[in-house]
Parts: sequence; structure tokens; C-alpha cells
Amino acid sequence: MLKYTIQRLLFMLLTLFIIIGMCFVLIRLLPPPYVAPEDPHKEVIEARREAMGYNKPIPVQFGIFLKSVLTEWDWGISDKMYVGQDVFGLFVKKMPATVIVNLYSILLSIPIGIILGIFAALKKNTWIDHAISTLTMVVISVPSFVYAFLIQYIFSYKLGWFPFLMKSGTDYFTWDMFVSMLPAVMALSFGVIAGFTRTTRAELTEVLTSEFMLLARTKGLTKTQATVRHAMKNCMVVILPSIFGNFIGIMSGSLIIEKIFSIPGVGQLYINSINAPDYPLFIMITAFYTSIGLLAGIVVDISYGLIDPRIRMGSKK
Repeated sequence: MLKYTIQRLLFMLLTLFIIIGMCFVLIRLLPPPYVAPEDPHKEVIEARREAMGYNKPIPVQFGIFLKSVLTEWDWGISDKMYVGQDVFGLFVKKMPATVIVNLYSILLSIPIGIILGIFAALKKNTWIDHAISTLTMVVISVPSFVYAFLIQYIFSYKLGWFPFLMKSGTDYFTWDMFVSMLPAVMALSFGVIAGFTRTTRAELTEVLTSEFMLLARTKGLTKTQATVRHAMKNCMVVILPSIFGNFIGIMSGSLIIEKIFSIPGVGQLYINSINAPDYPLFIMITAFYTSIGLLAGIVVDISYGLIDPRIRMGSKK
């Protein structure tokens, strides 16, 4: 398992290096954002570009960039949106809003999704199962931004229960802020609930028809006891890695949802960096999103072996 983990981490770093390199080269092939002569930050921007080697060949520029990141953790300064400010510092300021909204979404979605999946599996081939399965497929098929508009129309416009946009400020743990987050949390939750419902229902249905479940019932266990003690334990081999992956992914946020609900998080910062354009900020956030995606995949794969030792043993062969 240790050897496998090290190999995956090395491949992750190689993949990250290639993706960042491609983005860097493509961006540096574009003309840098225009700086007006009357811009008060003109000298600062030009000095920074000179230090980053904008007048040198692209391979040299990439080497300077890597050296700054690896030795000083310097991702550059914003040259368009937040002129002169450190892009990593801007990113850190935006991270709490993204994490909190997505954390609320996952904490709401996971128990609801698992409960619905269990209920559908126990009522297999009944109208309840068909209704939950059909609704799940519909929910998965509809993009999250559609739910965002529906929630704004129904709960914010018609009923007036929630504000249209997230409350400004950094008081993330106040009641007013929590209420303003709920529309975004609900919009993010629908897809996650449907995904866990489908996964739980599929796995539990298969386990309930296994021979060891029949043996457990013949030994005197009730259906509920057999399901809780044996069936759910086997289902967790698939469900728990999905939960770990979702918790790793909370930092990535949702680009569209954050824009719709005006959440001052990383997703909206990323979109704005593209529209500006602000290349240092774009490169930094691209590296972050890539790292989160690769890390989530590694955590999910490794968790299979930690949950079920048989899988870990099989990986050594």
C-alpha cells in the first residue's frame, strides 16, 4: 500500500507539472494585459513583468516561475483585478466562503442521499423504489444552475424566504449569513443527494441478494438486523470512498453557483480572472483546481484498501 501510494503521488505531481506547464505556455503566448500610461500601478506591473522574464524565451520564463513557486511560494501578483496584490493571499481570503458553503451542502446531502438509497433498496421493485429511482435520474440529468434559478424564483421571489444573493461580509457563522447561504447550499445539494441515493441503492440491492445474507436470515436474524449488521457494512466499501472524495472536493467549489448567488469564493474569483484577464491569478487557481481533482482521486483509491483489507492485499500482487 505504501509503494502504491508513493507511485500515485509521483504520478500526481507529474500530471500537475504537465498541466501547469501547458497552461503557462499557452498564456505566455498571448499578449500581456494592456497597461494604460496613466495607470498609477504601471511601474509596479512593468517591474514585476521584468522580474518574471516576460522579455525572455518561454522556457526561461517557465523556469523563473517554477523557481519562485518552489523556493518562495510566490505565485506572482495580480496585474489586472487587484493590481500589486499577491495572488496567493487573494486566494486564501476567498477560500473560507467556498469551503463553508460546500461543507454545509455535503453535510446536508450525505445523510439524505444514503437514507433514500437504503429506503429504495429495501422497497425494491415497488412504486416507492421506482419513484425514487426515476426522481434520482431526473435530478442527476439537470444541471445545478437550473436548480439555482428555480430556487431563486420560488423561495426568494415568490415566497420571500431567502435573499437572492449571499450576504456580504466575513461573519460566516451568524444566523443571517447562514440563511443567505441556504439557496446556494440547496442548489449544490440536489446532485450530491441523487448521486449518493443511486450508489447506495445499487450497492445495497446487490448485497441484499447475496448468499451470506440468506445465511444470516436462516440463523434467525430479522431483515433489519441482517441489513444493519452485515449488508450496510459491505456497502460502506463503496459509499465511504465517495464521502471522502466529496469532502476533499469541498474546496473546489462551484464556478457557476458561486457566480449566480454572488458567493465571494474561489469559483467567482476564477471566473473573474478569466474575464479580466488576470493571468497570474488564473495560473494559481488552475493549479489549485487540478491539485484538488488529482488528490481526491488518490484519496478515494487508497480508502478502498483502508476500509477493506482484502482490496489492500490484492493490490500487492
